[in-house]
Amino acid sequence: MVTPSGVVVLTDRRIAGGPLVEVVAAAVAGGARWVVLRERDLGYAERQALAVSLRAVVPPGRLIVAGPDPLGGDAVHLAAADPLPSVPQRTSPRSAPVEHQRGAVRVVGRSCHDAAEVAAASGLDYVTLSPVFQTATKPGYGPALTPDGAARLAPAVPWLALGGVDSAGRARRCAAAGAAGVAVLGAVMRAADPERVVRDLAGAFADAEVPA
Repeated sequence: MVTPSGVVVLTDRRIAGGPLVEVVAAAVAGGARWVVLRERDLGYAERQALAVSLRAVVPPGRLIVAGPDPLGGDAVHLAAADPLPSVPQRTSPRSAPVEHQRGAVRVVGRSCHDAAEVAAASGLDYVTLSPVFQTATKPGYGPALTPDGAARLAPAVPWLALGGVDSAGRARRCAAAGAAGVAVLGAVMRAADPERVVRDLAGAFADAEVPA
């Protein structure tokens, strides 16, 4: 199972410094390994078209769609309240564990913010834990978990540090705490040079990453 790692970029066209597809392409050129398409306010057809455009610039199989519908792909990232992707009816319901009965969806992640949400999470391949640092994107969330606090909270699946990871030093701290990657929104979307920002974060994370 390949799960998100390294620098994972979350989209927000409303704060992007340029056309969203161009910003994402620059981030990928800088070393972003995965991209999460958010934009949940868009209508279905418009969002699906955006998914198609992003898949043209993101490495194959590395676009994750926020919400239970993968929009023609095979990876989703769920909010805390989202249901797991629907499971098609099988002849033998005991043929596989629940976490593997997900049809075409091969990667499922979920946003978690506290111990209760982590305890309720199941059937997942990874989680994001946030906010690790205070963040301008969602200032109402908090208090900050800190990288070490997130590590103590993390379930037995890979976890991504989300929230306020806007410097090389913070990326290193997350790697040292055991995060599989850092999920970054504002620092990349708002950047005048998203390629450089991602390259700096990816380099710092890789330098500090704790060997498995």
